[in-house]
Amino acid sequence: MKYMLMMFGDAGTMLDERPKEWVRDMIAFMEGFNQDLATRGEFVSAEGLDFPSTARTVSLVGDQVVVTDGPFAEAKEALAGFWIFDVADEARAVELASKVVVWARRVELRRVADAPPEV
Repeated sequence: MKYMLMMFGDAGTMLDERPKEWVRDMIAFMEGFNQDLATRGEFVSAEGLDFPSTARTVSLVGDQVVVTDGPFAEAKEALAGFWIFDVADEARAVELASKVVVWARRVELRRVADAPPEV
């Protein structure tokens, strides 16, 4: 079963609020976490995203495409990065998420659909 684990936050404020050692420890954790997933054959993909200030929201308003700055006008936190892993069951996915939430305070875990819904 594939799951996507999404980590939320703002790297800009994290760098202001956390000591450099904490940031280095978090990065070391992520590198080790990715390596552990790869060793177990569970790693599919992982990426960190650029600062939320670089995000653009693309919307369709009527028949016009509108591009605005930022991920969400009212959001203080944005998607900071993600993992996709292929694990035996939801319990393993939750186990992995519990390791990441220590660094992110909040994560979202969602199963990757095998196919689009039938209509």
